[in-house]
Amino acid sequence: MSSNIPEPKTDTAERDSWLVLVASFTGLAMIVMLVAAGVAMRGNDDGAPVAAAASTETVDVTLGDLFIEPSSLTMPAGATLTLNVTNEGAMAHDFKVEGTTGTAMLEPGASETITIGPFDASTEAWCTVPGHKEGGMLMSITVEGGGETEVAAGGGAPAQAASGDDGAKIDFNAKPAPDWKPFDPRLEPAPGGTEHEITMRATEKVIEVAPGVTQEMWTFNDQVPGPILRGKVGDIFTVTLVNEGELGHSIDFHASKVAWDDEMRTIEPGESLVYQFEAKYAGSWMYHCGTAPALHHIGNGMFGNIIIDPPNLPEVDHEFVFVQSELYTGPEGGPGDLTKMQGEDWDAVVFNGYVNQYANAPIDGIEVGERVRAWVLDAGPSENSSFHVVGTVFDTVYKEGAYRLRPGDGQGGAQALDLQPAQGGFVEFTFDEDGLYPIVTHKFANVGKGALGLFAVGQVDAGAGGGH
Repeated sequence: MSSNIPEPKTDTAERDSWLVLVASFTGLAMIVMLVAAGVAMRGNDDGAPVAAAASTETVDVTLGDLFIEPSSLTMPAGATLTLNVTNEGAMAHDFKVEGTTGTAMLEPGASETITIGPFDASTEAWCTVPGHKEGGMLMSITVEGGGETEVAAGGGAPAQAASGDDGAKIDFNAKPAPDWKPFDPRLEPAPGGTEHEITMRATEKVIEVAPGVTQEMWTFNDQVPGPILRGKVGDIFTVTLVNEGELGHSIDFHASKVAWDDEMRTIEPGESLVYQFEAKYAGSWMYHCGTAPALHHIGNGMFGNIIIDPPNLPEVDHEFVFVQSELYTGPEGGPGDLTKMQGEDWDAVVFNGYVNQYANAPIDGIEVGERVRAWVLDAGPSENSSFHVVGTVFDTVYKEGAYRLRPGDGQGGAQALDLQPAQGGFVEFTFDEDGLYPIVTHKFANVGKGALGLFAVGQVDAGAGGGH
């Protein structure tokens, strides 16, 4: 029979034809198939590794802040993978197929080897720390010849419904329950002494953000915004942050000058750190969680205001604080939607964490002619503020560490305090008549989205503003 087999050819095309002919004469077609399937790893069109069929292959996977490399794998149906997973990021990560099967939570520098598969349909794997998948920690696993699942192009977050489709819906005409209590906007004078020792707790807590709407907010001391702190230039603040939550958290005081990788580092659940700084500059400063993705932590409520008085700040009759921020609703009782945050697609803009808060509970106790100072911080994370009180004029404006306007001969007045995210200041004013005075951002598209309050001055029915 061997006498019927042609001699091998040197030309590639002729050689391939000769191999097929050999198989047909000897019944060895399966050899050709096995040789083709025996390639250990090959590249696909975008350079991603491709695993061998019916075999277990090894791939090194790197977890970072916030990425997974490689971001995609392609393999034939039936393949099994052994993955050497190493966390090269600065925070804890894990790697789980469909969010369920994979590594333990890996501390920075830690590694784990896992075997996954065999697969008969395309799937995904990601880091299960809240926000990390949406921030880019996602690997697509494409199975050639298997079933299909919806996988995002480029290994990013999977395609989602239009923003807001799955989020809790806010009724801007709804009224809070009778037992609801607003965030107290009244600001006490700076405490005596030059050293301040404060303990702050990082938590995750389901709280109401609008009438009938709850979200899992990430907080300092179970509140949004976090505690309002106050002091004077030269004061020493010693803040002990205790992580009582289930996620890694951190704190960043914009009023401080300290190394980012020391006091501002992320601490894991059950850990604590001491953050000490001298307040060297006056201003209305933001503080916030800086754990990646910081957008998700700030957008979920981890921010607050620390006020450092300018030298020789005069006394006034009333001081209030207003922290403007946005809400990006996730499912009822769940955390905010990072995809919306990334798209700046907010559902509400609020003062001190609650929709139409001071329209439902007008700020009263002010008389005609009394001097009012309103401290304002735009915590964002993304929208600007044009703070305005309808029916009065600001005769004093202090913004980002400097007076822009003060009373005096020939001086004009101001109508708004313009702030970008993480900027702050204060305005001073009086009221000339009894009545109701709306508090708004003069970016009026946001007034109808929750950025509305009222001052009730003198002899006026505060309930006329819709409050309790």
